[in-house]
Amino acid sequence: MLRLIKPSMEYKQQYLEAIREFQREGRHMDKDVNRLNADFVTFLARLEAQKDRRNLSPDAVPSTDFWLIEGQEFIGRLALRHELNAFLLKVGGHIGYEIRPSRRCQGYGKRMLRLGLDEARKLGLQRALVTCDEGNIGSKKIIEANGGQFENASTVEGSSIRKLRYWIDLNTIKDIRDNIL
Repeated sequence: MLRLIKPSMEYKQQYLEAIREFQREGRHMDKDVNRLNADFVTFLARLEAQKDRRNLSPDAVPSTDFWLIEGQEFIGRLALRHELNAFLLKVGGHIGYEIRPSRRCQGYGKRMLRLGLDEARKLGLQRALVTCDEGNIGSKKIIEANGGQFENASTVEGSSIRKLRYWIDLNTIKDIRDNIL
């Protein structure tokens, strides 16, 4: 059964292996796997602390991290931002997600975003902004399959990459649920 869970010590080794997979493709290079392995409890505590504005810098917003699990396997990660600042409104959105490389192109992204939208509704959001890089066709399809309505493309300062911005009305996504899960 596919589900979003709170990050957990139970999936430590699988999470670390997923980070290694991302690093092999040049992503998450800022994460020190050995340090994470040695002090995973602190890492989990930092993730939990992101929910509380009192623990954040003035330019950060509260957010909740979820891990996508199927059976006993770590599949991916979803970050749900409780609100938007100017940067997130332009390029980041309410929800960011990633599937570990070995599990991509298997339908997990579509289902994970669907579950993340349910969590956004539980937070009281009426609509969610979800973005993707202009060249990320897979993510574009995931967002559109979940009811994303294209608003515009935004330029990222200092980059040639444009972000596609989609709004999803959380009051109408129930209508497409059966087509996704």
